[in-house]
Amino acid sequence: MRLVATGGTISNRTGGRLTAEDLVNAMPGIEQYAKPEYEQFANVASSQLTLEQWLGLSKRINELLATESELGGVVVTSGTDTLEETAYFLNLTVRSDKPVVVVGSMRNPSTLGYEGAANLLEGFRVAASPDARGKGVLVVLNDEINAAREVTKTDALRLSTFQSRPYGVLGVVDADRVVFYRSPVKRHTAKSEFDVRSVTALPRVDVILVYQGADGDLVQAAVDRGAKGIVIAGAGAGALSGTQREGELYAVRKGAIVVTTTRTGSGRIAPPRRNPNAPVQPPGGGGNTLTPEEQRRFVAGEDLLPVKARVLLMLALTKTSDPAEIQRMFTEY
Repeated sequence: MRLVATGGTISNRTGGRLTAEDLVNAMPGIEQYAKPEYEQFANVASSQLTLEQWLGLSKRINELLATESELGGVVVTSGTDTLEETAYFLNLTVRSDKPVVVVGSMRNPSTLGYEGAANLLEGFRVAASPDARGKGVLVVLNDEINAAREVTKTDALRLSTFQSRPYGVLGVVDADRVVFYRSPVKRHTAKSEFDVRSVTALPRVDVILVYQGADGDLVQAAVDRGAKGIVIAGAGAGALSGTQREGELYAVRKGAIVVTTTRTGSGRIAPPRRNPNAPVQPPGGGGNTLTPEEQRRFVAGEDLLPVKARVLLMLALTKTSDPAEIQRMFTEY
């Protein structure tokens, strides 16, 4: 098993960051489960990872799994603040059935109760489990196994922060063994159509939050600054506020894709059933009818959280600008 360390709280010791070698040496009893190897990809806070580093990380993991036949899987350390985004990006771009497990910690190595070594050991145990193969990228913290697509950070401080509401955990890591209870059904990893080997940059996609009295000029500004897609974190089942509808209309008329999601934390935004003979209205009704081509640029985000919808839309736009194809991707992934 190979550890690919990127940094985060799990490494952020007072006086200097722990290296990948330090992390491996801190795991008690790892030799019972795996022969650990390690490499340092980065050593920064997760919020400081760039999109270019995302691409590099995915390419490196793909290279490892494709060229080192004896390698059973990969464990990635990440800061927890944006861990769910990194994990979902890998879930869509790592083209292998071999386990890839992302771990982190809520407490740093200089803090009483630091759980990083335990989480890392459990990550290696999951990666070494035959049952982990083919389940996509997994997130392991606090004795629980979650799917990268479903998990989210729900609390700024608590150890139990990573949850997959309303779906629940995939499994648990207990003292005697790793136990799985279910498998993800959406497309991922080996069955993904996203190949980033030749991708050098991801298109700009911005997330805009709906709140009372919000102005649509933020949407317009994002498009004017080069955004090829906009993810709306809508109120409730996708409602807008203020002048955001005008901002959406501006975006689609400029050729951008607008994906509607919910800011609530769970729930599905379904594609609308459209009558091709009726006048086309933007989401939420109101005036300003759209052409059929403009209306097609509104995509339903299904049950993806806004930050994960952004990840999928960036990757979708590396392959196509056809809204129907992008909607298909949101349905399948």
